Parts: sequence; structure tokens; C-alpha cells
Amino acid sequence: MPGEPTLEGRIAVVTGAGSGLGAAMARVYAAAGMAVASLDIDGPAAETTAAGLAEEFGVPVTAVRTDVGDVESVEAAASHVAATFGGCDLLAANVGVQQFGAIDRLTEQDWAWVLNVNVMGTVRTVRAFLPLVRSRTGWRRIVVTASSGVLIPGVRLGAYQASKFAVMGYGETLRQELADEGIGVSILFPAGMMTRHLESSALARPAELGESVTLPDDIEAMLASRRMADGDVVTADYAVRNLLGDLLADEPYVLTHGSYRGEYNRRRDAIDAAFDRMERP
Repeated sequence: MPGEPTLEGRIAVVTGAGSGLGAAMARVYAAAGMAVASLDIDGPAAETTAAGLAEEFGVPVTAVRTDVGDVESVEAAASHVAATFGGCDLLAANVGVQQFGAIDRLTEQDWAWVLNVNVMGTVRTVRAFLPLVRSRTGWRRIVVTASSGVLIPGVRLGAYQASKFAVMGYGETLRQELADEGIGVSILFPAGMMTRHLESSALARPAELGESVTLPDDIEAMLASRRMADGDVVTADYAVRNLLGDLLADEPYVLTHGSYRGEYNRRRDAIDAAFDRMERP
């Protein structure tokens, strides 16, 4: 479109780029001509993503094993990107882990793990890479990954959804605070995808926190509460098909897919009704 900035030669950093949504994001950015730093707790997976981008799109790449649950690991990744690429134009703070379980069954360790990775991992990522974003000029963006569960909460997802509510609040505040610097911030709300998210989450959980336990009926109960329709579970590549366009337009919210608008509207209407009751004389 006329007036849109060229992204060729700009630099994208993606956490969780080893698979799933993060890998799909990285492909979108590389296809636009951006250099890509692929970060993931699974180092070989991060390297595989980077190698594939270089082969397919011919863009500069680098890969770094990064554990967003550890501040030193995130800071080391930022130092590596600064030394390798010299800055960052687009930061995708995408890492998130999943833990199913009824509210009264989630353990202290479950909560600590999910909140540390999903909330503090996002905070650490932005804090470490923001100086690299500020060092650049012109078009600059940050995208943080929340979840459709923030818009239509379901059961057995208490810890995960609470963490993503926090990510949304953090992203909205970040957008306001960086607006005067010309740095756009968008919040991504992905829905169900065909990825290794549950498997990769379990593998990433620190051994000292114990095993990640999902009971057979947890997923069944969640699916029943969300009333998902045919086509609501898609590939990660399909989910990010409109992402870059929304980032170019500096849209505050990015939805990936799903047939849950009616359920969201019912929730919105209930909140509007609460305003109406509050405003009665």
C-alpha cells in the first residue's frame, strides 16, 4: 500500500520461534525481507527455524537459546542481538506456557511457573530489548502475545488465562507509554492452533517444580466451555496471515481466527449492563 514503510533490511526478534506460532511469525517477517533473530528455550529448534528462513528467504538470521523465565538468559540474548544485528525494529514477545487444571487443583508450583514465564517472561523480554528498539529510527513495533481466552474465558485454564489477562494489561500500558516515541505496541490474541504447545510447555517446565499434570477430562471440559466450532483450530501459518498488515497499521489488537464473536459480545453486553446499573440515579 502507498506510504507503508519498507521492512526489507529491518530487524525482527521473536521469542518462542522454535515452533508453532513463533516460527510462523518469524516466517512472516522473513518473507517481508527482515533479518530475524530466532529465540527459543529449545536451542536446536531455534537454529532450525533460523536456518530454514535463511534458505527460503535469503535473509540474515541468528539463533539464540533463550529461557524467558531467567533474566540472565534474556539479557544475554539481547546482548547477542545487539552485537550481531545492532538493534531491533520489531520485537515479538511471544513465549507462553500452558497448564490445564481445575482452580482447586492447580498447585503453587503451577501458578509460579505459568506467571513467571508468561507474565514476567514478557516483561523481561521487553525490558531487555527496548533499548535496542529505541536505538532504531522510523518504523518500530512491539507485539505481545495474549490469548483469545482473555476475551472468552473457559474452564480449566485459570492460571493460563490469568497470566494472559496480565499480558494484555501490560501491553495496553506499554502502548500508551511508548506512543510519544513513535513505537507502536499491539496485543495478539491467538485462538486454537495445531501446534506442539502442550508438549513444548511440559518439556520447558523446570524439574524442581514437578511434572506438569493434565488430566484427560481437563481438555474435554475446556473445549465444552468454549463451544468451539469446526474450523476454530487452524495452522499457525493461517493464524498469522493478517499479522503484518495489522502491525503496519499500528492496530492495538490483533485477532487470529475463531468463531467466538457472539460469545465475546455477550460478555461485553454484560459489562455494558453493569455500567447502566451504576449510572442509574
